[in-house]
Order: sequence, then structure tokens, then C-alpha cells
Amino acid sequence: MAGKVDLIVKNGTVVTPTSEMQADVAISGGKFVAIALRGELGLEATETYDAAGKYVIPGVIDGHVHFREPGFEYKEDWRTGSTAAVMGGVTTVIDMPNTNPKTDTVEGVELKTKLGEEKSWVDFGIIGLLVQDSVPNLKGVAAAGVCGYKSFLGETIGKIPAPDDGMMLDGLKEIAETGLRIGFHAENNEIMQHLIRQMKAAGRSDWQAHVDSRPALAECESIQRMGLFAKAIGTRIHIFHLSSSDGLDMIDKWRAEGVDVTCETGGHYVFMKAEDMDRVHERLRMNPPVRWGHEGHGPALLDGLNEGRVNQIATDHSPHTAEEKLTGDIWTAISGFPGVETSVRLFLTNGVNAGRMTMQQFVRATSEGPAKTWDLYPQKGAIALGSDGDLTIIDLNKEGVIKDDDLHSRNHVTPFDGMKTKGAPVATILRGRIIMKDGEIVADKSDGKLVRPHATASTWKGGYR
Repeated sequence: MAGKVDLIVKNGTVVTPTSEMQADVAISGGKFVAIALRGELGLEATETYDAAGKYVIPGVIDGHVHFREPGFEYKEDWRTGSTAAVMGGVTTVIDMPNTNPKTDTVEGVELKTKLGEEKSWVDFGIIGLLVQDSVPNLKGVAAAGVCGYKSFLGETIGKIPAPDDGMMLDGLKEIAETGLRIGFHAENNEIMQHLIRQMKAAGRSDWQAHVDSRPALAECESIQRMGLFAKAIGTRIHIFHLSSSDGLDMIDKWRAEGVDVTCETGGHYVFMKAEDMDRVHERLRMNPPVRWGHEGHGPALLDGLNEGRVNQIATDHSPHTAEEKLTGDIWTAISGFPGVETSVRLFLTNGVNAGRMTMQQFVRATSEGPAKTWDLYPQKGAIALGSDGDLTIIDLNKEGVIKDDDLHSRNHVTPFDGMKTKGAPVATILRGRIIMKDGEIVADKSDGKLVRPHATASTWKGGYR
């Protein structure tokens, strides 16, 4: 290769889902152009990063964030959210549709794309929305560049209702024809609302009331129903923020029936439990909830990640103001908290350094898994010739403490405040540009771009199987 390359990352341990080797990588024009054993590249570079003693992994992808813009910038925006992302070692995010306007029209997608490309430090995919009146827009939204869709089956932030079953089937047919995947917030709303009314009538206001009002059964029933619909239509589906072993078992059953279903989970579901609400109170309130530890949900989800049955780690990054979050009342405290900046540290501390997860398993869950789920692979999620030159540099020995006020989201009330960690991202590289190094943004300007999927339309011919 003649001339200089843009960047060489040398002396690190390069980890992929299937290998670990002492290697150097070269990036030019935003793409990986050479990979060789340590010291054998034989190239000159405009810039060099010495990763001695560190792990070099494909850029981390967070497949589930709420950066809130447009419409809810008082909670978060593309600049603050993406700053938190690069500080957390994340190079690409997938942003959810419940903004204002929602991403259920071409205009909504185009507006969000414009805002993201003006402000974001990271690359991003956009999720479209399936609701009752959005079915005619689904193909136009696909052409505008979304990498998938979402439907909310249970009441959550924004109170976006699910379509009725007839419109759901029509929507799934349209989506099948685009070749894209649709993900579900999988909670049965009728079960939850019934239990919430009962618990309030009984005077329950303890911190676990939220958990008991949203049982694993509500998640499992929703997965069961969407699996049935997906099999009938042939649509590819995804389950957002899987919180229970019961739900994972149901996903396995539909996979055995031939349904293309992927799923994700987050660090709060894996490493925390309902009992922790007695310590951190409403900080841990999330939809679906973090569940009871004695039922073994967290260990089962970690096993699922390690085995590849859970396809990806995703945070459901969802910041709110302290006034919305810290009400002192489990029923009025809003659900959600930031996660994009802390997730890598959580899994390195409690997973890799604890001997419960290998670096190869971590890479599969944080890069290859989300990239394949949302049809961005191998442009994203791989260290391979021609792939985008995205890297996260990991120091497994770096110690620290997660603190609310150290986080970079606009609002940063976290249930992990005060947690000691070992293992952290120390550099974030996007398409060959070092964006974050040693906890500081070092790039002169942001350059985040919309990433379009590489999906193939189905052979849907009409009628239900």
C-alpha cells in the first residue's frame, strides 16, 4: 500500500467474537485497510495510537437509546447524548422513535437525521414507529433510511398506544416487504394496568410495588403473541430490553418454530435486582422492571448473552430530570435512567473482570450482535478490511467510581451512583478519527452520520400462513 494511512493502532490485543491476537490495524478513508500481526504492518501513518497493554475491539454499538431530540431537549439532545456515548466507548447508537415529532413519517425521519448529523459525535441508526395510523407510511419511512421499527405493546413514556391486532398484522406485512426488522416493547398492558389499579387500591407504595405490577408473565405473553404474528406473516422481529428468563425461554420456542427473532438486555437487568430498590429507591424504576434476584433472571440473561441466545447488550438510555425522577413516590417517579456512558464499565467490572464473561463474548454482544440485528453488518460491528474504522480501546485495569455528576448526559440520575468499577474504555475511534482519549473529547468537530441498513425484502405474497 503506497503512501501514508490515516491512523495506525498498534501494540494492542485485537479481539473479535472468534479471535484474540496481538495485532496492529490501519485505517484510511474511514475504513480498515490493513490488519497484521504486531509490528508487521510495514506502513506509515499520519497518526498513531499506542494500545500497549490494552484491548482493541470493534466500536461498541448501543442498540437502544433515547436521545430525546426533537421535542424533549430538556431531558437530552444529540450533542449531550452523543458526548455521553463517546465517553462510554460507544461509536454507534440506534435511536428510538418516541420523540416529538415521532419518527412515523418521512418528515420525522428527515428531521431527526438532520439534527443528528448536525450535532452527534457518533454514527447513528434511526428506528421508525408502528402505531395505528402509521401503516401507510411504513415503506416511505424505510426509504428515508430507518434501520428498523418499534411498536409499544405496553404503556410507557409518551403513552404511545399499540395498534389493534388487525392493524398490527397489516403493519407487519408492510414491514416484511421492506426486509427490515420490528422490535417490541413487550409488556401486556391490560395485565399491568389491572395490577396497578389493584395495588394502588390496596395502598401499596413500597419500592417493589412497581416490580410486582409488571410481572414476567406480561412480558412473556407479549413475546408469545408477537411470535405467533411473526410466524404467520414472515416478519423479522426483535424484543427490546428483555428482562426475564421466562421471556428468553419463549424466544427460544419461537426460534425453534423458524421465527427470526432477536433480543437484547441491559446491565441493570443482568447485574441488579428488585431487592436493590430498597437501597437506591426510584432511581432503579424502569419499564420493564428489574426483577427479583431469587428467581434467577439476571444470571439467566448473562448466560444468554454468553451463549448468543441474547443477541446484544443495549442500555435503553433514557434520561429524565431529577425533578421527574426523584419524587420519593414509586407511582409518580418516571421510569428510565441514563446508560450509554456506564454500560461498558458495568460489563467489564461484573462480567469480564469477574470471570463471568470472556472478552470475545463481550465483543459479540456489543458490536457484532447489534450490527447484525439492525442490518448494519459488516459496515459496523467488525474489524475487517472495508468495514468502517470504528474501535473502542479498553483498559481492563482502569479503576473508577460511577458518580451522577461525572456523567455527561444532560440529566444523569443513575442507580449506579457510587459503584466501584474496574475496566473502562480509554479511547473511542469513529471511522479512523480519535474522538475520545483518556476521558476527553479530542476531535475538533463532530461528524456523526446516519447509517442505513443492508436489508433484503421478503418474498411475502399475501395471506397468513
